[in-house]
Amino acid sequence: MSSALLDGLTVLDFTRVLAGPYCTRLMADLGARIIKVERPGDGDDTRGFYYQLEEGRTDQSSYFVRFNAGKESVAIDLAHPEARAIALDLACKADVVIENFVPGVMARHGLDYAAVAAVKPDIVYCSISGYGQTGPLRDRPAFAHLVNAASGAMDLDRQGDPQARVAYLQSADALAGVHAFGLVLAAVLRRERTGAGAYLDVPMLQSLWGAEDLGIAAALNNAPVIKGPRVGMVIHTIGGRQIAAQFIGSGPTWDRMLAAMAQDSPARGERFSTPAGRRAHWPELHQHICDWLDGFGSVDAAVTALTAARVPCAPVLTIEEAMAHPHMAEREAFTTVTHPTRGQVRVTAAPFHVDAKPIPARGPAPYRAGEDTRAVLADVLGYPAERIAALLRSGVIAAP
Repeated sequence: MSSALLDGLTVLDFTRVLAGPYCTRLMADLGARIIKVERPGDGDDTRGFYYQLEEGRTDQSSYFVRFNAGKESVAIDLAHPEARAIALDLACKADVVIENFVPGVMARHGLDYAAVAAVKPDIVYCSISGYGQTGPLRDRPAFAHLVNAASGAMDLDRQGDPQARVAYLQSADALAGVHAFGLVLAAVLRRERTGAGAYLDVPMLQSLWGAEDLGIAAALNNAPVIKGPRVGMVIHTIGGRQIAAQFIGSGPTWDRMLAAMAQDSPARGERFSTPAGRRAHWPELHQHICDWLDGFGSVDAAVTALTAARVPCAPVLTIEEAMAHPHMAEREAFTTVTHPTRGQVRVTAAPFHVDAKPIPARGPAPYRAGEDTRAVLADVLGYPAERIAALLRSGVIAAP
């Protein structure tokens, strides 16, 4: 089956919130077995986030369900003296270990790469963090907003404005998750060829730089960074709605936009004839383009004309409008998972197709933290019922 590309791969997942859970959700969608370790009681922090799917509970957020669909949950108190032995037993049965704690936390629990590799030499062990496992910022706690600030991305997003702004998208988390996803699978492929395990260090900060195109490349070569506004990107209001259009400074898209304009358009002026000229005179050129767009009666008319001219453009949609677009239905961009009290819960599907088929979620998210503790310890580790009962009494593990 297309959705079983990773069938047979077992991942021990110590991650929480977004970067790590997104990485392992993608693996689950492709057939990997994800054993998610949660803390007893509250579990993953995001269980308490917006929007609560079940009235009267605080552990059933749509956020958690979306990023943890298809996983099993084992509740282990990593601070308990007996936890290390259980976690290492699980690691011995796993192909991959992924964690996204602040550097040093897993070492304090005796579960860092060195400890795991000592009992499982061919383990692929991935650490996702804000700033990486080395360097003066390694110990700094990180969220996407803070990495935006520390990476320079927040400064670039000013677009020339004096005040920095909060970015809505959690890009640093998502990009770190995707980088980890690819890197882990590359390490698994190497192990198949050589038998060697790997230790992988994925920082959110450097992952975020992957979404920056011009500034870093220029600055690394002693050129000034153009901090905005971005040349060639236009957002304009027509009849109460907005359109976004874009051309590339040195590519054919500018020629196409110019061809769509009137022969006497001021945009055809000599000072706009080169990429450097368009960059130097962007505010004036931007105004000429907006004046031309005003000649259309609606955003739809402008989109039709620009699309016919092969100029990249799109209407500015709300998230609700984007989700309801027929394109999303045809792509099967959303899928459903079962939920004990809601029946069906909608979540995003994997953002890719395999063999021309969409990839639905592998299964439901764990309803309770530790709901699979007994089954995993019995089936995967072979622990007898008496030992599992004793561990439950001691508080090292938990099960609802």
